[in-house]
Amino acid sequence: MAVEIYKEKYRSQVREVVLGATSADGGTRSHTIKVGGETALPFLHFEGENPNRPVIAMEVWDIVPEDWPANLKACFEDVYNDAAAWAKKCVEEYGADMIALRFKSADPDIKDAPVEECIVTLKKVLAAVGVPLIVYGCGKAEKDNTIMGPLAEAAEGENLLLGVAEQDNYKSVASAAMAYKHSVIAQSPIDINIAKQLNILISEMSTPLLDRIVIDPTIAALGYGIEYSYSIMERARFGALNGDRMLAMPMIGNVGHEVWSKKEAIISAEEQPGWGDQAERSMAWEATTAMALLQAGMDILVMRHPGAVKLVKQSIDELMQDNSY
Repeated sequence: MAVEIYKEKYRSQVREVVLGATSADGGTRSHTIKVGGETALPFLHFEGENPNRPVIAMEVWDIVPEDWPANLKACFEDVYNDAAAWAKKCVEEYGADMIALRFKSADPDIKDAPVEECIVTLKKVLAAVGVPLIVYGCGKAEKDNTIMGPLAEAAEGENLLLGVAEQDNYKSVASAAMAYKHSVIAQSPIDINIAKQLNILISEMSTPLLDRIVIDPTIAALGYGIEYSYSIMERARFGALNGDRMLAMPMIGNVGHEVWSKKEAIISAEEQPGWGDQAERSMAWEATTAMALLQAGMDILVMRHPGAVKLVKQSIDELMQDNSY
């Protein structure tokens, strides 16, 4: 007796966003990357299409991250003082699909680097790798407002993914994306209503930006509220598939940042003998967090540890195999 497999039918899909620009489009990237485009829930190939595989961006700082634990630093200790070499190693040795360049040196409480210095670094990284770039400021809104416009202008036509635009501070980043042909990260504080409202505000500035928005719903690490992050992402994906145009964007999450700031990733085995080896534990913590978010619909994972990246890329390979009935 034949068994009929029930298949959910959706009436819409997630927008497809193209990142990076080749010479044909006015940029210098070796290739572009497409994210989004799903017509079903993650990896349910028998119900619809998941046309573009999730991608991993490895995080690169423009200064040495002094607070990273030794086992993470060891992966990059030969390139820490050169963001371009660091990016090149992430791509060529560790298989990063994208580079997430973070301008921590611009933080007024760290170095307060001038925008001219940041531009030099950005251009060096663009020259060193051919993959599309994500560009973050220092995380301090006042300073980021002064550097994101010039950075966007310096890389005009490259179709960077600029971050971040927030509800109370979105105009400078959105304006830079609009003026210099980039895409934008719309970040909201684990709140689906704010995520939707922010996308509306950005689209009111420029309707074409709707096709260049990637949602950062703000995530939590394993053990720190990941189930709430998952539920927000799931609601956004259901909204997209059921026709809500203002939630129909791909999603990005700062997995590495969330995981490596938690005690479970950085406390040594001597301090907590029952937790096991710190190097193995921290890598597994990042990989497990990333894999959970993949199942919620995350399209771009920003990660740090190359071992975790390898594990997650293997998982993506398996999940992208067509399981249609």
